[in-house]
Amino acid sequence: MDSGIDGIDSGAKPSGVGCVECLASGGWWLHLRRCAKCGHIGCCDTSPSQHATKHNQHTGHPVIASFEPGENWFYDYRSEEFFEGPGLFPPDSHPLDQPVPGPAGRLPRNWKELLHQ
Repeated sequence: MDSGIDGIDSGAKPSGVGCVECLASGGWWLHLRRCAKCGHIGCCDTSPSQHATKHNQHTGHPVIASFEPGENWFYDYRSEEFFEGPGLFPPDSHPLDQPVPGPAGRLPRNWKELLHQ
């Protein structure tokens, strides 16, 4: 379902409840981001692997949304600006019981030292 905003498909379903690549590789994340075009869930730029931005670079999908509870912002990689956007196909965040950082049981003891600033 096209939202009328370039780079956003409000009918795209989230790809899961965690970063697709981190879950597949045994990695971990700080915060999650959702591609507003296809629903891909990736980790934020503060996370070690920065999969949301890598998804943008690989696909050209220009807009992400926060996938964190209580956050409803969008970010456009082209303009480098945050904005308010339309509602997306639910859910709009990872489960409330999912820890941040996550996923549970995967954080190294020195996880804070591994974050990007």
